[in-house]
Amino acid sequence: MIPTADAAQVNHRATYREVLAEPRFRLLFSTRAVSITADALRITTFSVLVFSATGSALLSAVAFGIGFVPQLFGSLLLGSLADRLPPRALITGGYALTCAAALLLALVRIPVAASLGVVALVSLATPVFHGASSRLVAQSLEGDAYVLGRSLNNIAGAGAQLLGLALGGVAVAAIGPRRALAVSAVLYLGCALAIRIRLPRLQPEESGGTPGSAGGDDGAVRASLQGAGLLLRGRTVRRLMLAQWLPVALVAGAEGLIVAYAGERRFAPGWYAVLMGCLPVGMLVGDLLVGRLLRPRTRERLVVPLVALSGLPLIGFAAEPGVGVSSCLLLLSGFGYAYGLGLQRPFLDALPRGGQGQAFGLLGSGSMTLQGVGPVCLGAVAAGMGTGGAIALAGGTVALTAGWILTWHQPPCPRTETPQNPAMDLSSTPPSAP
Repeated sequence: MIPTADAAQVNHRATYREVLAEPRFRLLFSTRAVSITADALRITTFSVLVFSATGSALLSAVAFGIGFVPQLFGSLLLGSLADRLPPRALITGGYALTCAAALLLALVRIPVAASLGVVALVSLATPVFHGASSRLVAQSLEGDAYVLGRSLNNIAGAGAQLLGLALGGVAVAAIGPRRALAVSAVLYLGCALAIRIRLPRLQPEESGGTPGSAGGDDGAVRASLQGAGLLLRGRTVRRLMLAQWLPVALVAGAEGLIVAYAGERRFAPGWYAVLMGCLPVGMLVGDLLVGRLLRPRTRERLVVPLVALSGLPLIGFAAEPGVGVSSCLLLLSGFGYAYGLGLQRPFLDALPRGGQGQAFGLLGSGSMTLQGVGPVCLGAVAAGMGTGGAIALAGGTVALTAGWILTWHQPPCPRTETPQNPAMDLSSTPPSAP
């Protein structure tokens, strides 16, 4: 059974206004939205830059996704730093590092292989400063306010990503890819300065982390691997991570086949863009309605039905529907993404106080990695059974995942206190594996 908060927190329904009234969250939220816009702009323009230099569609695709998979290795090898170093320096340094990388790509003509290496190396550090930022959000917001804070981040993240992609297309056409990369560097620099100036200088213990220094590369790597192993050995944390990873990865894999599906069905040019926009629109509507209108306990009870909703409509693609039906199916699937709101508080309650930053970094990097792997796997499946069948298979697998979650996800019950699990304290020596 998943852990839950006390009765007062379970019954209180926060508002978006309350969440945005918290100064520290407002700062982290706004800088993160700007950085996501910069990420989308940088990824798009870097892919265009590589394609213009090589003429290779494969290398262009590699450039687009090169920053995803290394994040998992960064989380495993360096994730403990998110809890061991002062958050202001860590977050500022992360934005400054991405700014420097974007400037290097914009101003210096280096070989394509070296430029890909630069992006991959920078992405190793991404889970560390993202984990520190997420830990501060969890420390700044309590109860349902934390869940709505995550909802706002989801909504703003989707909007910022769309804005960044659109800005990338306009910037490349207007000023060229290198100057567009410089624009992304300016956005990163603004985020770094905002954090450096406006975020108080907190020590790890003041923000819910584990005090201590990095202790050298070997010490940081050893602590990160031990911490990740301890988190993943805990059944509750492992289940909650998988529940947040698997449906999203499978639906992302289905999304990656939409262009090919539109081509196979001979839809009119441009309709693929409409179809691709249906999932994020459904996600935005789902997050707004589920986050704002439902009480915390109701959201947690609806986790399994919403997971099922994210998968079942995709099964309809086995019948190879037209544009109208396909759009409706994708909107419904996107709405089901709101299931994640019902897992946010149980996940936070299950985490050790000394390892929240690493846990959030691992959650994010694992999700990004699987979302990159999902389209590749389903693309291989589509080669044998067609895109409609592959999308339907993804939807059926999501529905099976909902059934798995049903076997362990119990309806929340109010408790007077949340029991502490000393075995999950990452600030102490990890226990032996069971």
